[in-house]
Amino acid sequence: MSLQPGQAAPQFTLFSSALKEVSLSDFKGKKVVIHFFPMAFTGVCTTQLCTMRDNFGYYDGLNATILGISVDSPFTLAKFKEENNYQFDLLSDFNKEVSTAYGAIYENFVFGLKGVSKRAAFVIDEDQKIIYAEVLEDASGLPDFAAIAEVVK
Repeated sequence: MSLQPGQAAPQFTLFSSALKEVSLSDFKGKKVVIHFFPMAFTGVCTTQLCTMRDNFGYYDGLNATILGISVDSPFTLAKFKEENNYQFDLLSDFNKEVSTAYGAIYENFVFGLKGVSKRAAFVIDEDQKIIYAEVLEDASGLPDFAAIAEVVK
């Protein structure tokens, strides 16, 4: 079951595409927009993150940090970030612990793949509480970007 608004956000530390540890606690005092996505270099995932890239200034201006999380390796995420000019960190949940903690993981995905992040979006407030939660069962859909922007305001 996925997390709901009002709950404490599960804490985590993951490696970024720059091979640096990034913890949710690093952003206490700021809002954090977390985008889980199934796989780098796929069409809908690229659209999801490029939408956040293109609106980065909006979120940065509201004292909000964007984080992208998938089960891809940090090395794959580094290339994905470079090719798409993402200004925000992409984090590797290679061990699937964070996706699982957020209720955003497919037990069985396409082509028999197991343990792939679901497409999901969470907004965490300055006190590390969830104020927006959206987990999509259909990987071909996109999060409600307008609703996310409204909550961050």
